[in-house]
Amino acid sequence: MSGYPGEDFYGSPCLGAGGLAVNNSFRIQYGPQLGGGVAVDPTTIVSQRADHSTATKRSLAELQQQQRALFLRSVKQRSHQTSPISPLSPVSPEISTASSASSVIRNPAFAALPPRQAAPNLFSAAPSAALIPGGNPLRLREAEPDSAHCKMRNRLQELERQLLDDDDDGHEEGDCSAASTITHSEWSETMQSLVSPPAPPQKPLSPSPTTSSSSSSNSSASCSSNSNITTASAAKQQLLDAATAISEGNMESATAVLAALQQASSSSRPPGGNSDQRLTAYLAQALMSRINPSDSCFPVAELCTNDHVMASQMLYEASPCFKLGFMAANHIILEATRNQGKIHVVDFEIGQGSQYMTLIHALGERQCPKPAVKITAVNDPGAAFPEALRAVGDRLTKLAERVGVSLRFGVVCRKAADLSRDALGCEEGEALAVNFAFRLHKVPDESVSTANPRDELLRVVKRLGPTVVTLVEQEMNANTAPFLARFNEVQSYYSALYESLDATMGRESKERRVVEECLARKAANCVAREGRERVERCEVLGKWRARMSMAGFQHKPIPPHLTDSMRVRLNSIRPNPGFFVKEDNGGACFGWKGRVLAVASAWL
Repeated sequence: MSGYPGEDFYGSPCLGAGGLAVNNSFRIQYGPQLGGGVAVDPTTIVSQRADHSTATKRSLAELQQQQRALFLRSVKQRSHQTSPISPLSPVSPEISTASSASSVIRNPAFAALPPRQAAPNLFSAAPSAALIPGGNPLRLREAEPDSAHCKMRNRLQELERQLLDDDDDGHEEGDCSAASTITHSEWSETMQSLVSPPAPPQKPLSPSPTTSSSSSSNSSASCSSNSNITTASAAKQQLLDAATAISEGNMESATAVLAALQQASSSSRPPGGNSDQRLTAYLAQALMSRINPSDSCFPVAELCTNDHVMASQMLYEASPCFKLGFMAANHIILEATRNQGKIHVVDFEIGQGSQYMTLIHALGERQCPKPAVKITAVNDPGAAFPEALRAVGDRLTKLAERVGVSLRFGVVCRKAADLSRDALGCEEGEALAVNFAFRLHKVPDESVSTANPRDELLRVVKRLGPTVVTLVEQEMNANTAPFLARFNEVQSYYSALYESLDATMGRESKERRVVEECLARKAANCVAREGRERVERCEVLGKWRARMSMAGFQHKPIPPHLTDSMRVRLNSIRPNPGFFVKEDNGGACFGWKGRVLAVASAWL
C-alpha cells in the first residue's frame, strides 16, 4: 500500500558528633535506675541519712530532692578520679586541645559499648567544643549554636553547672533544690536520651500533600509498571508455548494453554487493555483460529476491505518508519529522473496517493522547464474500488495545477501477464519509474503456486525497461520460514511496531485503535493462515536481493546523502531517540530501538 502524508508531511546528627553515655560500670556502682536513667542506690542514701529522725516525716518531693543532692555530692567527690559522664576515661588537665578534638565519636550508637570498654571523650564533637587547657577538665568551651540541638545543649550546660559548681560540701538539700532550674522530669529525659541508642534518621516529611501524593503516585506507577512488564512477559511465554505445541502437532496442549491465557486476559481483550495486552489477545485469537480453521476470526477478506485500506493509510501517516520509506522511494525516483523532461511513474498499489503529493510538490520546486509527469495506477481486473482510484487521480491533478506541474493520471486494470509498455501508455523519451511500496509481499510466490506470480510480475516489469524500480517493504522474515520461527518473528516485529506507536499516537485515541486493528489483521493472517489464504508474506532485504537478481535486476546502493537527508527529515517529523535511520546492505533502513521495521532499496 503506497501512502504519504501530503503537504504537511514534514545519619543523621545526634547531639552534634557525640553525646553523653553512662557506662555499665557506672550503673553497677550506683545501683538501680532513677527516673530517666541515672543510676543511684537508694540503700546507700538511706544509710547515710539514718541519723535524721525526721526523714520518714518528709514528703515524697523532699525525699527526692534529698536523694538528688546526695547524688550530686557523691559524683562531685569521685570527679577527681574519673569523669561522672565518662567514668572509665580518666581526664587529665594536661590533655591538649588537639587530642581532645581528635576523640570525636563516629558511631552515635555509643550506648551499646561492652562493659569495661573505655568510652571516648564525648565532648570532643568539634574543635570549638574541646576542653580548655588548664581549666576544669569537665568545663566545655563555648561551641557554635546548633539549632537542631539547642534545647539539649542548654540542658547539658545546666546539668554541668549543678555538677561542678557545688563547691560547698555543706550545702543543705533545700539550697540545692532552690539553685536548680532543671526539673526531675527534664533530668530523666535528658539522661535517658543520652544512654539510649539514637533512633535511626527519619526521611524528611513531605512538605506538602501534593508532594506526598506525587511520591505515592510515582511509587504506585513504578509497581504497576513492573507488574505490567511481568504480566506481559508471562503472556508472551504462554503464546510461545502454545505456538510450540501447535508446531509439534499437540493441539490439545495448545488449546489448554490458549484457553488459560484468554481467561486470564479476558479484561484486556480488544478494545480493553494496553497495546501489549491487545496484541497478545489478537495473537491468541489467531492461534486459536489456526487450531480451528472454521473459526471466523480474521477472515482473509478483511484484508481487502475499504476499511483496511483506510486503516493502512493511517498507519503510513502515523509511523515515521513507513513514512520515511515512502520518502526514500520519492528521493530515488527524483534522483534517477533529474535530467528528464518527461517522467512516467507506474504504481501497483497506489492507495490514497499520498506518496505522490510530496513528489508533485518536489517537482514543482524544480527550475523551469518543469518535467511533465504521468502517473499510472495498475489494478487487478477483479479488485474493487476503481472509482476510488479515479478520485485519487482527481486530487493529484488539482494539486499539480496549483504547483505548476503538468500531470496526467490513468488507471490500467490488467493482470501482470498482460502488461506491456503499450498497455501502460509508455511514450518515447520518458523516464519510466516503477514503484513497489508495501505491495510485493502480498503477491503469492512459489510456496503458494507453481506459477510463482511474484517472480512473474518482476520479470514483466524488467521487460518494460524501467529507468529505476523502487522497493519498500517491511523487514520481516515471515514467508517461507517454519511456523514456529515465523511466529517468533511476527511477535517480535509487531511488538516493536506497536510500541513505536506510543511515540506518535495517543494510547487511547480512536485512530490508534484503528491502526492497531489493521496491524492485528496483518499479524493474524501471517500466523493463522496458510496457502492462498495467507496474504502477508514479508521477506527481509537479503531475500529480496536474491529474488530481484533472479528476475534480472541489479541492486543500486543507496547514496550516503540519502540516509543523511532522511535523518534530517526524521528529526523534523518526529524527534524521538527511539527511531533511527541507517544504511545497511545497500538499503535505507528505518526502525525503532534497534529493530528495523522498513527498508527502501533501488534497482536497475
